[in-house]
Amino acid sequence: MGIEMTGPDRRAARRAEERRKRSESALLKIPFRQIRNPLAPLEVLLPEQIEKLHDASMRILEDIGLSFMDEEALSLWEQAGAKVDHKAQHVWMDRGLVLETVAKAPSSFTWRARNPAHNLLVGENAIVFAPQGGVAYVTSLEKGRQRGTLEDYENFLKFNQVCNVIHVAGEQLIAPHEVPASLRHLRRLPRAITLTDKVLMEAAHGREITADALTMAKIVFGELEGDPCIGGVINASSPLRYDARMLGGLITYARAGQITIMTPFILAGAMSPITVAAAMAQQNAEALAGIAFTQLGRPGAPVIYGGFTSNIDMKSGAPAFGTPEGAWALSVGAQLARRYKLPYRGSGSLNTSKVPDAQAAWETMWTTWPAVLSHTNFIMHAVGWLEGGLTVSYEKIIIDAESLAMFQHFLAGFVIDDETLALDMIAEVGPGGHHFGTPHTQARFTTELYQPILADRQGYETWLAAGGQDAAQRAQATWQEVMAHYEPPPLGPDIADGLHEYVERRERELEGKSLYD
Repeated sequence: MGIEMTGPDRRAARRAEERRKRSESALLKIPFRQIRNPLAPLEVLLPEQIEKLHDASMRILEDIGLSFMDEEALSLWEQAGAKVDHKAQHVWMDRGLVLETVAKAPSSFTWRARNPAHNLLVGENAIVFAPQGGVAYVTSLEKGRQRGTLEDYENFLKFNQVCNVIHVAGEQLIAPHEVPASLRHLRRLPRAITLTDKVLMEAAHGREITADALTMAKIVFGELEGDPCIGGVINASSPLRYDARMLGGLITYARAGQITIMTPFILAGAMSPITVAAAMAQQNAEALAGIAFTQLGRPGAPVIYGGFTSNIDMKSGAPAFGTPEGAWALSVGAQLARRYKLPYRGSGSLNTSKVPDAQAAWETMWTTWPAVLSHTNFIMHAVGWLEGGLTVSYEKIIIDAESLAMFQHFLAGFVIDDETLALDMIAEVGPGGHHFGTPHTQARFTTELYQPILADRQGYETWLAAGGQDAAQRAQATWQEVMAHYEPPPLGPDIADGLHEYVERRERELEGKSLYD
């Protein structure tokens, strides 16, 4: 049985619909700007506790060592003075060597974008929000959970271009399952270059894929000297191992002066001992070993100290995200990165929920808030994550974008002066009045306060009359609204033709070849 609306109800519903449409377009009005965090960083450990972790990490590097499963990497370590067992592919590093080498990495750098207005500072108190990556499945209210496609990948790129609270085009936004694995980078990066003009990333999966990425970057930027223009994530194969594919990508990017984001992936209780202290000592050892190796490839190569440490759920054996332990790890990782004067990468929307519900929201907040308060410089997976990173949700991207917009507003702070204190208005209205109609309010009511993208602030009856939609339903409509405003950024014909010719040739060369053996 439907709800019969009276005349006033219909008018209220129309007004609510108009307000909803204005709210949906609010995301499009947010300008692109680098976010700075003016607050003192959250530090959950005392300096002497950080030094205890540092010393434990040095003992891991010196006494236990790490596996480097690549002959060139072993030779570089040996030339640098480390103890190397080529047969076991194992390296032991003196702390002096590690710290001296890590110190060559820059404390901050500029990441060039195709559009110079989208260049980013990485380091200091700057924050970069980067989208989801490495995801296999996609879900939406319209289609449910499915394997990712190239169409989904393009949709996410377009959204990242339009949404100015996301600063980066992204890396592996979704796995396009209809494309052979060995060709995916050739379908991803040209689309990222064409559909966006923001900072570029591409997977550092071995020497050949990374070399292709560098060649395409040269087509766009010319020679790659100067500020870096492309980068990718390097994951340690925890515990205590870097595999050949990651090392190949690492050394190829580093030698070209491009960016590596060194990120051990540790789940306490599985890839490390169960205690957060042990997990952080191991994360630090693995990260520093990888960072030092970038400087063996090219002193001064830009590198980001990354942390991706959380814990295992001991009842199910599944990864747990959005936990207090994960929040500790984020904050301590930032403290350690500052100790070595390095930019820090953490994560944002991590959670284990299967749908964009309350669990997804609170676990995301238990990841994003610690990351922001701890002065994380590069926050990956800032939007969209579900199901421990297996799935990205169209609707949750919008929900998370609302959160990022609120962080941008919050960190900008507010002004305290005679004009904003408005004592004359307080005196004029006096006790028992209201400020709706004062000149002070009327001059500022559209600009002074944060205007929500998604949140519904109507009364219950008005909300119900407008359709009674929950946040996910409103997010679906907002996604469609935002995507309707997408326009491809300008791209010179020489770049477009150069990319097309290169990709066409490389696809012929790679046909039937596996790059993942």
